[in-house]
Amino acid sequence: MKVLLIEDVECLGWLGDVVEVKEGYARNYLLPQGIAKVATDANMKAIAEEKAKRAEQRISARSRLEEAAKAVEGAEAVLAAKANEQGVLFGSVSERQIGANLREQGFEVADEVVRLPEHIKHVGTHSVTLKFADDVIATVNVVVVPEKDGAADTDTEDA
Repeated sequence: MKVLLIEDVECLGWLGDVVEVKEGYARNYLLPQGIAKVATDANMKAIAEEKAKRAEQRISARSRLEEAAKAVEGAEAVLAAKANEQGVLFGSVSERQIGANLREQGFEVADEVVRLPEHIKHVGTHSVTLKFADDVIATVNVVVVPEKDGAADTDTEDA
């Protein structure tokens, strides 16, 4: 069944696209949710202007993502974390901490674009991928250093 998308649908199409979907998917989900309409000439003409606006918005958003990726490429985030003598962290470094550090440095990075296969649990330098879009990817270095615990050192010396 051919339907006209009224909203952007991930893995299916953009607003204004006419797509072929299974009849049950259209009848039970897309049409009742208001995500699509039956593809008629009148419906396509009615949505043509909105389709052009949305296409411009996608292009400008894409260029912003590419600029942000180019700016952050090769940057370095230095994070301090509590670790034992062997360099194993007591906790771990997460996407949120890396994103916050990069934002403090002035980069436009959301926590969601930071991709770690698993949280960082060791002191050292780690290469981290930032995925802004499917084909807009940047790489940064995250340096994890052991946190200095100055208060505990002074207490032991006084005793």
